Amino acid sequence: MTYVQQQLYALAEPEYAAFSSRLLPPLDIPLLGVRLPSLRKMARVLSRQGLAPALEQLTDETFEEIMLQGMVIGSAEAPLGQTLQAVAQFLPKITNWSVCDSFCCGLRIAQRFPREVWDFLLPLLHSPLPYSVRFAVVMLLDHYRTQEYLDAALQQLICVNHPHPSVQMAVAWALSMYYVRFPKATFAAMQHLTDPEIRRLTVRKICESRQASPQQKAVLRQWRKELESCAQ
Repeated sequence: MTYVQQQLYALAEPEYAAFSSRLLPPLDIPLLGVRLPSLRKMARVLSRQGLAPALEQLTDETFEEIMLQGMVIGSAEAPLGQTLQAVAQFLPKITNWSVCDSFCCGLRIAQRFPREVWDFLLPLLHSPLPYSVRFAVVMLLDHYRTQEYLDAALQQLICVNHPHPSVQMAVAWALSMYYVRFPKATFAAMQHLTDPEIRRLTVRKICESRQASPQQKAVLRQWRKELESCAQ
């Protein structure tokens, strides 16, 4: 057992592990039940050693070590090229929404190098790997929901075409959050959605939001109803 694994097992909470497991798809590695604040603290300590030395201490044997790898990639100081290479090598290890979304949230290089990261993300939107697609979608949500990238990001989101439920839900989530900030532009883009499931989920997510007005929700529900009637 590695030193990092010893720390993780010491922090493990079986009841929390059981709770977390119910929220995730089946895993083929152990989930120990270490809470996120503890993982973030460990990642900060590891990151001080540099990206490569920190990653060398982490295996793929537990859920928490996979999560730590993503946190280290997001926080360790390294040249852009080295970080993007680490991201590319990490993506096939993502098998659930929890690792994916946590990784996206902490990937600070998108703030420092938005154009370079944007160019890295675009091919991933067409990947056959569902969680690589979800990664790109959630990155557009977390780091590109700005006036500068609005039109380009919406155009990319409405063209995502992957049947995996995690991807469809991520696109709907992203569009709903874009709608809250930019309702006119987002609704215009939504007219071009071709995936009926993503359209349905997007309207549902917006209507669940407290930030959308009753009038906006009514318009969206009527729009969805008319489209569904035409499809019958």
